[in-house]
Amino acid sequence: MSLTINNNMMAAKASLNLSKAYSALGTSVERLSSGLRVNSAADDAAGLAIRELMRGDIASLNQGVRNANDAISLIQTADGALGVIDEKLIRMKELAEQAATGTYTSDQRLIIDSEYQAMASEITRIANATDYNGLYLLNGNLSSDTHVGTSMVSTGRLKVHFGSDNDSAEDYYYIKIESATASSLGVGNQSVAGDGFSISTQDSAQKALEALKTAITSKDKIRANLGALQNRLQNTITNLQVQVENLQSAESRISDVDVSLEMTEFVRQQILTQSAVAMLSQANSLPRLALQLIG
Repeated sequence: MSLTINNNMMAAKASLNLSKAYSALGTSVERLSSGLRVNSAADDAAGLAIRELMRGDIASLNQGVRNANDAISLIQTADGALGVIDEKLIRMKELAEQAATGTYTSDQRLIIDSEYQAMASEITRIANATDYNGLYLLNGNLSSDTHVGTSMVSTGRLKVHFGSDNDSAEDYYYIKIESATASSLGVGNQSVAGDGFSISTQDSAQKALEALKTAITSKDKIRANLGALQNRLQNTITNLQVQVENLQSAESRISDVDVSLEMTEFVRQQILTQSAVAMLSQANSLPRLALQLIG
C-alpha cells in the first residue's frame, strides 16, 4: 500500500469497520434493553408478522376467559334465584298438603290459599327481577331457540363468545334459560287455570300437589341445565388458558431475546468497537510519516 496524503485508505477501512461494529453494538443494546429480539420489521419481517398475529390471538383468548367467567357469574346469579324459588315451591307444596286434609274449614283453607298465592306472586317477582348487568334471566327473555344479534340489543338465547375467530363449533355457544315465573311453572292464580291454580278447596289442594311436583321438576331441569353449562364453561376456561400458555411460549421463542447469547454478542461488538477506534486513531496518524520524507 502506497504512503499517500490525499487518501488514507487504512483510516477509511478502520472507519468502515467501526461503523459496522458500532451499529451491531447499538442493535445489541436495543435488544438487551427491550428484552425483545424483534423490535422492528428490519430485525425479522416474517417473525414480526407471526408475532403480531399471535399477540392478537393471545389478547382475544384472554378476553374470552373473562367472557366465560362473566357467563359463569350470570349462571350463578340465575341459579341463586332459582334456589330461592325452590324454597317457595316447597312451602307451596307444604301448604297444599295442609289444605288437602279434611280437618280444616273452608275459611281456613282460604287463609292457607292466601299464603299460597303470595308465594306464587313472590316467585313471579323473583323471576322478573333477577338480572345480570341489565339482562333479565328468568322471565323467559333467554328461552328462545334462536339468537338475533344484528340489532343494537340482542334477543333470544344468550351467546357466549370466547374464541379468537367466529366458528360456531369452536368459538362460542349459547345459554338458554327457560322462564321460571309462577305462570310458567303452572302454579298460582296468575297461571292459566290448572291443577296448581288454587288450594281453596280440598279437591283443588290435592290436585295442586301434582302440579307442584311438576313445577319443582321443571325448575330442577332449569337448574340442572345451568349446572351443566357452568361445568362446560369451567372446562372451556381451562382449555383457553392452556391455549394462551402455549401461544405465549411460541411467541416468546420468536420475539424474546436470549440474554446470554445477546450479552456475548454485545461484549464481542464492544471489543470490536474499541479496537476499531484504536486502529482508526493509529491510521489517522500514518500520513504524518509522509511529512518526514518531505522534510
